[in-house]
Amino acid sequence: MLMKSSPVSTDPLALRERAGVRVAFLGIGLMGSRMSTRLLQAGHSLSVWNRTHAATESLAAQGAQVLTDLSQPIDVDVIGLCLADDAAVQQVASQILPQLQAGQIVVDFSSITAETTRELAQLAQALGAFWVDAPVSGGVIGAEQGTLVIFAGGDATAIAQLTDFFATLSQRVTHMGASGAGQVTKICNQLIVAANSTLIAEAVALAQRAGVDASQLAPALAGGFADSKPLQILAPRMASQSFEPVQWKVQTLNKDLNNALNLAQSLGLSIPVAQHAQQRLQQQVDAGQAAADLSSIIQLYVK
Repeated sequence: MLMKSSPVSTDPLALRERAGVRVAFLGIGLMGSRMSTRLLQAGHSLSVWNRTHAATESLAAQGAQVLTDLSQPIDVDVIGLCLADDAAVQQVASQILPQLQAGQIVVDFSSITAETTRELAQLAQALGAFWVDAPVSGGVIGAEQGTLVIFAGGDATAIAQLTDFFATLSQRVTHMGASGAGQVTKICNQLIVAANSTLIAEAVALAQRAGVDASQLAPALAGGFADSKPLQILAPRMASQSFEPVQWKVQTLNKDLNNALNLAQSLGLSIPVAQHAQQRLQQQVDAGQAAADLSSIIQLYVK
């Protein structure tokens, strides 16, 4: 479902009438692996690439073509990216941008800065291609079930062309505005998630210290004003200190909060709650838990 549109001056490549869209997906991590699996299951022609080749083996066994050289033209309709940070996106973009065909659409699901996104969108536009920022919310479960929500920024006609592609991955797509608007929206999302997650850890710790069974917090608060998806997912894991499998990495949210703080500073805005949450996440990173699940921040309160 596309919820907003705006006039555009150029037309993207019309996606061909076929059972599926031809897609290249670059970045097969926690999210990318699951999103790629859904694309394959939906009948899209899929090529995949990852910096570590082993991550592509499962998808290759399911029928995906494995790309080994990004400096060669990628003959697909849509190139999806799901990478760790600005540096990773810029590195991959430096390889694929010179090879882009007029009308191709790059869809960046990564969570990066709006500034980097706008720079890359301008480079793509100069080549007659399109760069859509499309960060997501919903976590690993949402990626597995195809229930992600997508915050899109960029050319409205290009985004409209992606309806079938997005439908495989998400329950809703909102066009937030020009290039970078999707990334700013994701930053707002992460502010709320981070503050919520930190408070959930404090609530679990407080309940346990007071002699209350913290494993009952999530079901007890379900449906009330304190309820949320993070509460239902994180509180039971925090209460039992069960941190596997990893669903949200501490380092990912920490990176996003740093982006939020930098953006707020550039706009002259103080966001102290986000700053406190980032400090807590940084403590966990400094403790060697960067790749651990977000629920592990309970360790900062319960020794």
